[in-house]
Amino acid sequence: MSEVKLQGLMPDNLRLFSSRILLESFEVRTDIGFHDFEVGSPQRLSVTIEIWLEDSLPPLGDDPERAWNYDFLRAEVEEIAGSRRFNLQETFAHAVFERLAAFRGVRALRIQTSKPDVYPDAHGVGVELASFRGQW
Repeated sequence: MSEVKLQGLMPDNLRLFSSRILLESFEVRTDIGFHDFEVGSPQRLSVTIEIWLEDSLPPLGDDPERAWNYDFLRAEVEEIAGSRRFNLQETFAHAVFERLAAFRGVRALRIQTSKPDVYPDAHGVGVELASFRGQW
């Protein structure tokens, strides 16, 4: 069956401007924190990754081999989380940011981390890094 292509029907104001990949609130356990009670006691860390892609078109031929692999993103975060102990979320977030920024096809990037178990009256405390300025 051939694919139906409708040309000239999309208004200019609805043309695709950007695409992003999202891994939202991925939970890992990592040895993080600088307080005596935190050292050596892995904690939950929630990680959100947003990758804006250089190419906003869908993968050619609907081919999974040409798309970002969510399993790959998860594995990269897990590898970093298990690679060492971290005193600060900032250090962890920078490690994730630097790793993902090096991959082909990344136009912009935002990383958010949050420790959900710090305060009983807060959803979490964390940091956010982005490769762009302006409103987020």
